[in-house]
Amino acid sequence: MANISFKKIIPHIAAVVFFLILSFTYFSPLLEGKKIKQSDMTNYYGMSKELRDYKAETGENTLWSNSMFGGMPTYLTSNPSSKSLIKYIHYFFSFNNSARPANFIFLYFLGFYIALLLFGVNPWMSIAGALAYGFSSYFFIIIAAGHITKIIAIGYMPVIIAGVYYAFKKNLLLGSIIFAIFFALQLLVNHLQITYYTGLTILIFGIFQFIYSYKNKILKQFFKTVGVLAIAAILAVGSNISNIWLTYEYGKYSTRGKSELTTNKDNKTSGLDKDYATAWSCGIDETLTLLIPNFKGGISGGSLSTNSETYKILKQNNVPNAKNIIKQQPCYWGSQPFTLGPVYIGAIVFFFFIMSLFLLKGKTKWWLLAATIISILLAWGKNFMPLTNLFLDYFPGYNKFRTVAMILVIAEFTMPLMAVLGLKKIFDGEVDKKAFMKAFKNSLYIVGGITLFFSILPGAFFDFKASGDAQYLASGYPDWLISAWQSDRKSLLQADALRSLIFVLLSATVLLAAYYKKINKNTAYILFIVLILIDMWPINKRYVNNNNFVTKKEAKTPFYPQQYDMQILQMELNENPDLQQKINNKIVRYKQENKNKITNDEINNIKFTTLNFSTDYRVLNLAASTFNDAGTSYFHKSIGGYHGAKMKRYQELITYQISKNNMDVLNMLNTKYFIFQSKNNNQAMVQKNPNALGNAWFVQKYKIFENADSEITALSHFNPANELIVDKRFKKQVEDFTYKKDSSANIKLIEYKPIYLKYTSNSKFDQLAVFSEIYYDKGWDAFIDGKLSPYFRVNYVLRAMNIPAGKHTVEFQFKPKSYIIGNNISLVSSSILILLLIAIFANEILRKKEKSINTENR
Repeated sequence: MANISFKKIIPHIAAVVFFLILSFTYFSPLLEGKKIKQSDMTNYYGMSKELRDYKAETGENTLWSNSMFGGMPTYLTSNPSSKSLIKYIHYFFSFNNSARPANFIFLYFLGFYIALLLFGVNPWMSIAGALAYGFSSYFFIIIAAGHITKIIAIGYMPVIIAGVYYAFKKNLLLGSIIFAIFFALQLLVNHLQITYYTGLTILIFGIFQFIYSYKNKILKQFFKTVGVLAIAAILAVGSNISNIWLTYEYGKYSTRGKSELTTNKDNKTSGLDKDYATAWSCGIDETLTLLIPNFKGGISGGSLSTNSETYKILKQNNVPNAKNIIKQQPCYWGSQPFTLGPVYIGAIVFFFFIMSLFLLKGKTKWWLLAATIISILLAWGKNFMPLTNLFLDYFPGYNKFRTVAMILVIAEFTMPLMAVLGLKKIFDGEVDKKAFMKAFKNSLYIVGGITLFFSILPGAFFDFKASGDAQYLASGYPDWLISAWQSDRKSLLQADALRSLIFVLLSATVLLAAYYKKINKNTAYILFIVLILIDMWPINKRYVNNNNFVTKKEAKTPFYPQQYDMQILQMELNENPDLQQKINNKIVRYKQENKNKITNDEINNIKFTTLNFSTDYRVLNLAASTFNDAGTSYFHKSIGGYHGAKMKRYQELITYQISKNNMDVLNMLNTKYFIFQSKNNNQAMVQKNPNALGNAWFVQKYKIFENADSEITALSHFNPANELIVDKRFKKQVEDFTYKKDSSANIKLIEYKPIYLKYTSNSKFDQLAVFSEIYYDKGWDAFIDGKLSPYFRVNYVLRAMNIPAGKHTVEFQFKPKSYIIGNNISLVSSSILILLLIAIFANEILRKKEKSINTENR
């Protein structure tokens, strides 16, 4: 018995070890102690600096940060601390988030490997399939970019879908608990766009399963399975309800929610504007990058060789540093604004996918084909608006997500799965010679024909002009250089078409040899693994390689203070004499805790952290890409920032007022410093704004406005120091207010924390106070002398409240009830889920043991 069990487990141990070796070999700089530098992670360090500093200072989590866009919840910046026990399973699968990014591709491999086992594929073929899935180029491109939650969600995606399949096909309880656990794991990382695509794939499966059940009169079994899976889904959602609830709650207020403005109606949805949602749409012909990676030139800033036309023409025109110049050229000529690389699933996978279309029968084939086609059509986005409009307008939740091309992750799952299932059918001996040769020839003609055509006639249909070429020409770039780019784009397509053709022919040869018993199955599996690695490894190295790695020191400090940052620090030190003493005390304490060792970077970190928690003003950095800049948020509270889901009203404030340099609006936002590019020496300079209105102030009058349109228009001509713009929904809050002059009246911020603000107020008469803080009533509560008090929205984005006469303490606290209640539900749900996991697996073990004993007794 023990020997039999061990024999069964050997392939799985071999698979895990092999995946680990591959993962660390690909990212070998990890073994030298280096860290990968990822652009989105760099931005994350900037936009999350305040919440990480607060955690370090207090040991507490903050669900709000004022470091970007005036202030916003941190739910989609960093996942809130959760009581869900599912996180411990996640730590296991992700190596407790260590060994990044090797752990990411290991998760890709392992997730698809488990999925294939659930689909009934043998372990050795599953290893090859896992590599085919895990090495998909897009999965590596997002590693280079640093889309961490997306990466992990994609890693869990195959097992979720396979769990549903297993529940219907083989074992209801086991499939359902596998589905529930991995669904809960995916929800834990809170990348709801990938979860949406996972759900869409399952929905399409469910439709075909329903049709099958209806035809075969087994609807009772269908609904029973759906019911059990629904309970499993509820427990998975419950295990992560705090994150989901917070995200849903904030979604209505974010750019993913519906705007109250009535302008540009044709472009609006109940979520993102259509042009924003579809900005990154895959071109129709760009779909062929699935087969030929450089079909559209590859990466936007691609590297060319010294054999390129661009290099030759640069040398002919005596352009210096030609070798360096060709390292980053506009190779991409597709319809997206820019790209970090193509979605290439591999010529081998593509070939076997097409072949499987001729071999597979029944609902599984049509499910995978339908999901693939829908994925491709929706990825076309603005290039296929009839379907895109249908989904944006009528499919719940679809318009909450941007970058529609991302939906190709469905095809990246379904195509390798269908390819492997087709091979399984062949190797299981279920395909006769006639059917095999027909499928073999047809797929070779189709895939081989496409690659052969473009390797011979790459320019038959294209002129290789990019949308940006005209801009380069207008900017003074010479015709001869742009012509060279177009020639090189043609060569890139031709070379990769030939490359893909070779891999199609090689994989076809291996399959043919295996079918006619010239080689055994295991040899074929090994050859497939080798071919997949030879195909995919160098392609992915184009987009993420050893050059992406930096030293630990560089990774630890993604931003360094510039001269203007130090100038702001010094001006604040001059204004706040006790600030220097606070800094000195922290430096002394840090030295004591670290054996008297401290670096300049650590000193600067202490200075700016102390500055942040001791002051509360905002900075507008015009020397950077203001609204796509995380660097300013690393050191200051920024008017700009970097985030894909900022507050809707704040985004509208940017569009209609801030971008037009409305100083009244900037003053009400307490913009104390401007950073701008000097025209004389091209250096960034600091200018202090003497008209910034501070943290809070009293006003004399107000005006009531009917709707958001009139509110935002009124911001163009008002005096924020003396008057309020009030939405009619808050009319009752102000209608009893009568201004009485009191020159001694004052209100002052005396304590700042990201989630707690404390003011003192003193006046002879009742006052109407404005707070230069972003309005968000799903968590912020206001108190006067410890008593809960109402506040309301004014000036489109700010807070205001009535303050009675006399001396008072005013406080704002951020404690979302959804987080507190949700966390308790998560604890209970995840506990139930884990207990069910243990019970079901224990039952399976006992059942198999009993079956084995019965077999032996016979």
